[in-house]
Parts: sequence; C-alpha cells; structure tokens
Amino acid sequence: MRILLVDDEKLQLLRLEKAVGEAAPEGTELLCFSNPLQALDALEGQNVDIAFLDIEMAGMNGIELAKRIKDKCPKANIVFVTAYDQYALDAYRLHASGYVTKPVNKEKIAAELANLRNPIALSSEKKLQIKCFGNFEVFHCGKPLAFAYSKSKELFAYLVDREGASVTLGELNAVLWEEDHPSYLRNLIADVQSTLESVGAEGVFIKRRNACSIDTEKIDCDAYLYKKGNPDAVRMYRGEYMNQYSWAVFHALDH
Repeated sequence: MRILLVDDEKLQLLRLEKAVGEAAPEGTELLCFSNPLQALDALEGQNVDIAFLDIEMAGMNGIELAKRIKDKCPKANIVFVTAYDQYALDAYRLHASGYVTKPVNKEKIAAELANLRNPIALSSEKKLQIKCFGNFEVFHCGKPLAFAYSKSKELFAYLVDREGASVTLGELNAVLWEEDHPSYLRNLIADVQSTLESVGAEGVFIKRRNACSIDTEKIDCDAYLYKKGNPDAVRMYRGEYMNQYSWAVFHALDH
C-alpha cells in the first residue's frame, strides 16, 4: 500500500505521518510532502492508494490538489485533513473517501482506513497465503494446497500457530498423537516438504536435526496480520481460529 501525505505546515505533516504510520498495515510506504507541486511530481509514473491532504495550503489548496491527483490516479482514495468544514461540499463533489479533523491521531486515521471509498485488496508476492480464521487452509495462487495426509496439514498448521518458533519432533509427536509414531512423523515431514516444493515454496519449511519451524516472512497469514493491527484482518476475525484442531487457541492482541 502506498499513501501520500501533504500538508504545508511541517509540524502538522509530522503529526500526520506519525498517526498514519501507527494506523496503516506494516509495509505501507508513506510519501510525505509539504509542497503540493512536489507531491504531484512524485506521482509521475506511479500510483498511490490513498492521499491524506490538508485543505488550507499556500499556492494550491487541497481541493485543487485532489483534482490533479485523481487525474493521475483515478482510483486513489482522497481523505481531507482540516480544521474547517466549509469545504465539505467541494469534497463531496470530488467523491472524497473521507474527512479527518485536526488534531489527527491514530484512531481517526484507522477509522478512515477501515472505510475507504475504494477498498484496497490485500495483495501479496509471497508464495503461500494462510487462512487461520475459521478452518485452517493453505492457498497457492488462490487454490487450496493439497497435502497427501490430513496430519501433514495439521503439522504445518501447528508450525504456523507457533509463528516461526522452533518445535521439537517430540513436541510435534505429542501434539499429533498420544502415542509415539516417529516413522509416521518422518513421512508427514517429507510430505510437507514435497508439497511445498511442488509450488516453489520449499523455503517456507525449515527442518533441522531434531526440530522444525517455518519462515514467517515467506507467508501471508490472516492471524499474523491481525496481530499487527491490519484493519482488514481485524474485520475478518469472528472468534474462530483453526476450528478443526483441538489444540488451537488464538491469543489475540489487544487493539
């Protein structure tokens, strides 16, 4: 996600940058400008998803800047930031996404991000997308990944639940069965490895001599995004987490 921030008062711009940085999902790119013309120059050849614009600015006000941004980025969400309301009608005519009153804070910005006029789809360049809310599923290119054994999928789910922490083979055995099944566990690990390798995601699974883990940087996971405060992930959570596994308990962070 790319967000443009424009306010000709540098102190106000710093406050806006701090509030948006706290409310936006991790990995969001912020483009901050105190000069509206420089902001427009920065949009040459590239898009922004959202623009937070002060209205009262010298040289070019936020309404005019918004019109020129929409010419370059028709799908951009425009959110005006102002201490005044006399421009509300102009904002309405521009089909603005929202209107934030000063002083800005994380809560006000988060409310706008959660109710954008043009919602921004969560995009990813990562190989795997993990769904933990409801039943656990693993997707590659939008299609469910098929493991040879249901216990292989459960093993992988447990590693996702551990969020990259190393899990011993003994712990995995205890989670999956009440009795010791070392040979079956080796088969499950081999199945996970081959299944991920078949879609080019072999780097996700990490196998050491007596332990396994996953590289959390190589997956997208709704539960991980929720814990980072991603507004779309927060809206998706309905109190259900890996429903098919008795050991699964979601420890949500407070927001």
